[in-house]
Amino acid sequence: MFRAAFARWVLLVLIPVAVLCLAAGSAYASDRNSELEDRIKKLEETLKKQEQTIQELKILEETLKKQEQTIAEQKKVIEEVKAGAKQSQPAAPPSAAAATQTAAPGQMQQQVQELKEKVEQVVETQKKSVLSVFNPSIGFVSETIFCYSNKGSNVTGNDRAGGFDVFQRSMELNLAASVDPFARGYAVFNASADPITGEATATVEEAAIVTTSLPWNLTLKGGRFFGEFGRLSYIHDHELPFVTRPRVLDEYIGGESLTNGLQLNYLLPIPHYVSLTAGVGNQFGSPPDNVGDFRPFLGLNFWGRTSTYFDLTPDISLEPGVSGLLNPKTNYPGGALSLPNGSTLTERERRVVGTDLMVRYQPLRNNQFQSLTWGTELLYSDNSYDINSPGSPVFGETVGSFGLYSYLTYKFHRQWSAGFEFQWVQDVLNSRDQTYSYSPYITWAISHWNQLRLQYTHTDRSLLSGLGPDDAVFLQWVWIIGSHSHGWDAR
Repeated sequence: MFRAAFARWVLLVLIPVAVLCLAAGSAYASDRNSELEDRIKKLEETLKKQEQTIQELKILEETLKKQEQTIAEQKKVIEEVKAGAKQSQPAAPPSAAAATQTAAPGQMQQQVQELKEKVEQVVETQKKSVLSVFNPSIGFVSETIFCYSNKGSNVTGNDRAGGFDVFQRSMELNLAASVDPFARGYAVFNASADPITGEATATVEEAAIVTTSLPWNLTLKGGRFFGEFGRLSYIHDHELPFVTRPRVLDEYIGGESLTNGLQLNYLLPIPHYVSLTAGVGNQFGSPPDNVGDFRPFLGLNFWGRTSTYFDLTPDISLEPGVSGLLNPKTNYPGGALSLPNGSTLTERERRVVGTDLMVRYQPLRNNQFQSLTWGTELLYSDNSYDINSPGSPVFGETVGSFGLYSYLTYKFHRQWSAGFEFQWVQDVLNSRDQTYSYSPYITWAISHWNQLRLQYTHTDRSLLSGLGPDDAVFLQWVWIIGSHSHGWDAR
């Protein structure tokens, strides 16, 4: 009885244990099968990748074989050509020795020519060339100004008539190319319409060569060019940030700083940007000096400029500069000037110094749509003159005059910007004769090659000049075709 009860108890305990063991074994087997399936899948993916890599290697191997075969064929052609050139001529009979010696140079020259042609053909198969690589870049610029002034030229002192006027101020052809690996050259041909006859007279405005590989950070320019003085004197009219050139540049420099001479630039070998420029030429501005029949060394013009650049913040930059011009012995272009009192005045020495500054705000995240530029330049002219009055001896006089321009331009759109320019200048012959002008303007840059600018200018003059105030409206239309090395940079 006891044995039967014990047996039943053992069965009750062992049967659940066995069931649990079977369930655990079944779960373990299921997990084992799932793990095996994952491993098999991974192995299959690995095999596929290896097969793909093998195929790529086979393709690469075939490409390399083709390239090696091409190189071997080209080497073989070269060796055959060389071997053919080295082969000696068959021995000639003694009676024909003189004729062979006469023909040998001609045959050798022909073989050398054939060798050169075949080698050039082999070389041409190894490179691609652009047909126009040796042609200069060519560009054409046209600038038309539509103007209305409420006063005539007898009041404004301008060479253009008052009222309604259309002025083709610039028709400019630009050529530029590398001369050789050591220099590049450029030329600018410009024509503008005569205000009286309307005829356009073409002139060589610039033609200069510029070195590209001098040591010690030196760059030398020679020929006919605009000397580097200040910020805007060496900038072409159509590239100015406003329509009309500042009056102080016309009075003290003579418009654009045109010269015939040499200019040397030195970029200091330091981490910070500092540029030094010095030049010498037979004129500076327009028209040329009136030197008579002999020009001494001191009759040349000497100029220099120092400029640098600072990043005040990632969005704000500062560009200051200092310039100077000296012409120790000169006569006023065109000779002596006649003054209202009957006396004459002749310029003997010309001295101009100037300082310029540009501050630009241009946010990094929105630099194509927004910027703010403030530019200004202050010039001081200190010239010496001989004054010849009727019945009085000639005496010298030095006239010191100041002049400046200052402008602010705000770019509020990729294509649109607006600004304001202020000018003040004392006359180069009489510092008490002063002129002020105020010019708001707006620019629509339709594209980099097509631009419209509208400007209003009010001018006030002192009574000493004998000229009165006037108001003028300008519409400038500039367009470019082809290559243009200048471009409308922010100035």
